[in-house]
Amino acid sequence: MIHAVATTLRQSALAKALLVLLLWALLCIPLGSIERLVEERGASQAQAEEELGRTYSGAQTLAGPLLMLPPVSDGGAPARATVLFPQALQVEGDMQPQERYRGLFRVNFYRLEARLTARFRLDDAALAGGAAMKPGEAPLLVLAMADLRGIEDIQAAKLDGQPLDFRPGRAGLAGCTDLQNLQATLPADAVQRLRNGEAVDFAMTLRLAGQKRLGVVPAAQKTEVHLRSPWPHPSFGGRFLPVERQVGAHGFDARWRISSLASAARGQWQARLQNPVASASAAGATACAAGDTACLAATAGTAAPCLSAGIDQLDVELMAPVDIYAMSLRAAKYGAFLVGMVLMAVALFELLQRLRLHPIQYALVGLSIALFFLLLLALSEKLPFGLAYLVAAGASVLLLGLYFGGALGSWRRGWGLGGFVALLYGALFGLLSSQNNALLLGAVLAFGMLSAVMLATRRLDWYALSAGAASSPPVPPAA
Repeated sequence: MIHAVATTLRQSALAKALLVLLLWALLCIPLGSIERLVEERGASQAQAEEELGRTYSGAQTLAGPLLMLPPVSDGGAPARATVLFPQALQVEGDMQPQERYRGLFRVNFYRLEARLTARFRLDDAALAGGAAMKPGEAPLLVLAMADLRGIEDIQAAKLDGQPLDFRPGRAGLAGCTDLQNLQATLPADAVQRLRNGEAVDFAMTLRLAGQKRLGVVPAAQKTEVHLRSPWPHPSFGGRFLPVERQVGAHGFDARWRISSLASAARGQWQARLQNPVASASAAGATACAAGDTACLAATAGTAAPCLSAGIDQLDVELMAPVDIYAMSLRAAKYGAFLVGMVLMAVALFELLQRLRLHPIQYALVGLSIALFFLLLLALSEKLPFGLAYLVAAGASVLLLGLYFGGALGSWRRGWGLGGFVALLYGALFGLLSSQNNALLLGAVLAFGMLSAVMLATRRLDWYALSAGAASSPPVPPAA
């Protein structure tokens, strides 16, 4: 009985095809394990970024400067501080990229050196809201940011030429748990100028470290931001894209010009400052999934991040040129397709050349393709992704070429199949490199492979091929 089954497997082309299909399905198991390993390594990378954010500095968001005017009580209503946003704000900054490591995981940071200038004047709206300052009351100038630990230095902080002494404080921003603040008491001369309806000018130089992303809240009537960096892979996000930008191999240069007519940041921020609990609850409710009553109950009446809860901002992120884990995961997702193409080519070659290969040989070939993706992941953590791919693919092609040469009894046949595998690896790299056209290229590749098989076998008599397989002599060893 067993001998009859073995004879059928050797002689029947249909049985051979079913066996190859079964082997392909079994090889999908290690491919799935490799995909999960890539995902775990990517999660470890994200964890390393989070740990460095906790121990050094996280992503930064600059908000302000602004003036917190003294609270004014209106009858029996509780006193509320009035916020005076600048009429004009200019930010000129240079972002110098840095790299920090947590184990073998690399995380992008930057050091920002920025010149901030702003102009303040008591506008009609502030006066109408009761913000006219009484003698003896000291307004505060507030600069908010996401993480004060990133401050390396503050130089030449002045208001109308008079130095300001910044100190950490919240200055009434109680509802914004992700805002940390520096505050300084205004000099008496500047207070008097404001009372007289005159403008006062603020200027400072700030050195700030942050992780990957820098955001700016455009809360002035007119906000101009100019950022430069030698980093050649920026990602511009937020609510506003640059009106001018140049991105090249030597870095980027980007400018934003935002009017208060185009941004709701002032009103959004003012609403959160005046009613922090309600704003936090609304922000938390927005983050909850529809119908998730437990989430809604947990967020009700609690403080939530202020800037992350929908306040307009612009931002730029120093992206990694190649996310090795995303690229490795994308490559592994093509693993089943790649293994199937190689097994199909070997089976077709065996049938057309009247050769005989054992199922174990098919399994070894499939495993070698699966291990290519594991080798790619390991090498890409040590080498640039392109070089890692070249080394892994070269090693795999060399191994298969040598193996096919011995198994098929001919080095010409062996290196012919090895060249086919090299072509598949080259096509896969093209798919990975062209994200926008990956679906098109993948569909064309699959269609091309199937077309080649169909055209090569269009005149083949499969019944005769199966009948003649029994009389095929064993493959002679290579000379």
